[in-house]
Amino acid sequence: MDVAKLVEWNPWWEAGIMPEELKGKPRPQYSQLVDSAEIKEVTIITGVRRSGKSTLMYQMIDALLKNGTSPKQILFVNFEDKKLIKDSIDEIYSSYRQSMNLDSKAYIFLDEVHRQKGWESWVRKKYDLKAPDKFVISGSCSYLLKKEYSTLLTGRNITFEVLPLSFEEFLLFKNTSVDKSNLKKGILLEKTKLRILKSLDEYLRLGGFPEVAFKQENFKVKLLEQYFDDILYKDIVDRYNLNSQKAKDFALYLATNFTSLVSLRNARNSLQMSYDTIKDYLSYYKEAFLFFTIDHFSYSFKEQKTLASKVYCIDNGLRNAVSFKFSKDEGKLAENCVLLQLKRQGRQVYYWKNKGEVDFVIKNKDSSLTAINVSYTDEIDERETKALLDFKEKFKPKTKELILLTKTTEKKVQGIKTTPLWKWLLLA
Repeated sequence: MDVAKLVEWNPWWEAGIMPEELKGKPRPQYSQLVDSAEIKEVTIITGVRRSGKSTLMYQMIDALLKNGTSPKQILFVNFEDKKLIKDSIDEIYSSYRQSMNLDSKAYIFLDEVHRQKGWESWVRKKYDLKAPDKFVISGSCSYLLKKEYSTLLTGRNITFEVLPLSFEEFLLFKNTSVDKSNLKKGILLEKTKLRILKSLDEYLRLGGFPEVAFKQENFKVKLLEQYFDDILYKDIVDRYNLNSQKAKDFALYLATNFTSLVSLRNARNSLQMSYDTIKDYLSYYKEAFLFFTIDHFSYSFKEQKTLASKVYCIDNGLRNAVSFKFSKDEGKLAENCVLLQLKRQGRQVYYWKNKGEVDFVIKNKDSSLTAINVSYTDEIDERETKALLDFKEKFKPKTKELILLTKTTEKKVQGIKTTPLWKWLLLA
């Protein structure tokens, strides 16, 4: 193949530096991902479409260039480029080696690699032959799941999952920085707090997709609708050859009922789809990171799996752009936001339901339990605190912490730490 096909994807070959428009905003949460360019293992980046995976790859390249790596030692390939459809990964690699970098170490960035059949075997062979190459691989989430490469790349890769912006990142993108050490001491200017609360309102409504944060207000929802369609049709319907209308109907059903208990039988009755179809479609949504589910907390596995799961969406903005919305959704948006934050932290999360309900039960690494209820109001219903206390009574020896998240109320009563949502999102 002609190496000229790769030039536009590798502007540093000519300019010697990374173009400013490709760098994006730094995301300190993923600093380890950026630094992984220096280890030999294959770096694999997964996550929902448009969450910022390609930008993080560009940031890795920028760091390499700034640290003295020759521009010609870096190859970036986007396999969604139609010019490359007829070229195999081996042909592209060989052309790059012959024309740009004959035998020095190469940093090979393969974006949307799922377009290349057999990429796993090819990368493994290069790795096992100890070729002077560092591979960084990214792709649409549903094409780059562990089950698809684990057997071939076991012990040879390090994987990072990229989610839409956390609230802290969202504030940084809005040029609002918060000193956490001061915040813990209660030191915060009123004007800064008001700016944080205004940003939280936007974050709860429009979510954390990076490009949406910078988009003009009148285009944000339109962009989110497009994201939803791309995830649904490109990463789910096309991949699994599904009925597009059924896939969309069920996705909208889940988006409308997010944060609720979802019975597959009820969904079947509402949508007139078979139980097996409902079950399969839900697994595809989860593989594409569009929706997540959490199970009921119990030390009995049978009880845990018998009761219905609660469903959550990857992004509030995405959900709001396509679902049927109701006035009571603010509390649900807050709850969804908390689940995503717990997911970013890698927590083991469940819910608990008896007479009352605990939104989130976290099983900590030391086997202790943390119970969280989200009541995004300052008029706290007694049932919120009672459910937490009932949980503590049932799991007394293990319960470490009880948390109630509100709008602005902050206190500690009966062992329940009541904290404003915005503060918990920044300090948790």
